[in-house]
Amino acid sequence: MIIKPDITTPEHIRQMVDTFYDKVRVDPLLGGIFNGVIGDRWPAHLAKMYRFWGTVLIHEGSYTGAPFRPHATMPLEQKHFDRWLSLFHGTVDELFAGPVADLAHMNAVRMAEMFISRINLIRDEPEKFIQ
Repeated sequence: MIIKPDITTPEHIRQMVDTFYDKVRVDPLLGGIFNGVIGDRWPAHLAKMYRFWGTVLIHEGSYTGAPFRPHATMPLEQKHFDRWLSLFHGTVDELFAGPVADLAHMNAVRMAEMFISRINLIRDEPEKFIQ
């Protein structure tokens, strides 16, 4: 039996983010959207994701920003978040196991639920949306 590490270091964060986004970039459902929005700015996007997940999971404190804003006007629907979660969960499970990996799963679900809820609010009732 292979024992997987938990997510405990910046190197683990980088491995998780790189592996996940390698999948996203070629995914038939998500690749076109992400590649279209990010374009040639992948290195900057990945660096931001290292800071985000490093702050959320291993308390690096290196991320500042509003993660929802860039997604607010993207052409995303529930099916995109379902696929995003499937790829994210698969990546985490492939590489890691432990309490911090479990936290990564929980945070991803919460983030996806919040993002789609806010996107739907913007589309359905834009007067109620507060940025």
